[in-house]
Amino acid sequence: MHEAPPTGATSRLAFIDTLKALACQLIVLHHLAFYGPMSDHAYSLAPTLISWLSQDARMAVQAFLVIGGFLAVRAIAPFGTMLSSKPLVLLLKRYLKLVAPYLVAVLIGIACAALARTLMAHDSVPDRPTLPQVLAHTLLLQGILGYEGLSAGVWYIAIDFQLFALLVGALWLARGISRRRAAVPVAGALLVTTLALSSLYYFNRDGDWDNWGVYFFGAYALGIASYWATNQRRTFSWLLPVLALVISALLLDYRPRIAVALLVALMLAFAGRCGFIEHWPKSRLIAYLGQISYSVSLVHFPICLIINGLFARFASRDPWVNLAGMIIAWLASIAAGALFYRLVESPAQHGLLRTRSASVVKQTL
Repeated sequence: MHEAPPTGATSRLAFIDTLKALACQLIVLHHLAFYGPMSDHAYSLAPTLISWLSQDARMAVQAFLVIGGFLAVRAIAPFGTMLSSKPLVLLLKRYLKLVAPYLVAVLIGIACAALARTLMAHDSVPDRPTLPQVLAHTLLLQGILGYEGLSAGVWYIAIDFQLFALLVGALWLARGISRRRAAVPVAGALLVTTLALSSLYYFNRDGDWDNWGVYFFGAYALGIASYWATNQRRTFSWLLPVLALVISALLLDYRPRIAVALLVALMLAFAGRCGFIEHWPKSRLIAYLGQISYSVSLVHFPICLIINGLFARFASRDPWVNLAGMIIAWLASIAAGALFYRLVESPAQHGLLRTRSASVVKQTL
């Protein structure tokens, strides 16, 4: 999930790192509980906990959606007007930022799935991929084109890019339709609000739209609103209309995922307004887990798949043995994410930054 702003501001925010660290771990545990067979055998030891992880812990993705909107607008339009006049360049940079580590993770997932198929026969193991399926993943179009995901969670990367594109499109359109510079932030806010309302009141109520970014834009827009409300010297009264609209949408059709998104947005707004979003909590471990959360999200499922396969082939069905296997898979996922961050994600991001710097130097010569 999200690891840093798309462009521009790159300083880490301790409170957001904490939310990302917690949400990422919940997603890993959700997949461990949802995709057996270890969780099936361990279920009798903690049925309530495993059931909750399997069914409800996935709500943690709402935190990433809200944080995604918060960080995106912080980077490209902190005061309501898009800083760049080149929307296609922004989209290309975002695509490269997401896809460079993502494609490596997809290849790892394909290899691990092939190995897992030799160890066990289980519904959680992806089928052998086809070339069109791989190409669809490369273009982040797998969900829209109806292809099965090559790994759990890769759908989110495609949705993240769609959401960013919707935001960039709305802010670019605001620049085009506004006759005065002072009107651009207002136009941008109105267009973002229109997209959010269409999501909350229509698209998010129809599961057939869940492969499209507009389905999730309501949560994403809550992150945008929480940043704008706390970055522009406005009082919390700016959030009151947003709060009223979201509560109305929940009264019309209560969706726990939207309630979670609203709670996360209010937490971000409060942290930003009170001034501790950058510095609290002061924990190197939590900060590091937040920093590597995107890498952990990318590689944890292949790791869990292999460990599930090894335990299915070589271990007994004893509940305690399989619970130990789940714990091993959880810790191995974090370790693999840390290694992936060091060897793949971080070098890829630094390479992208060097490319940007070289481009800036050329433009100034």
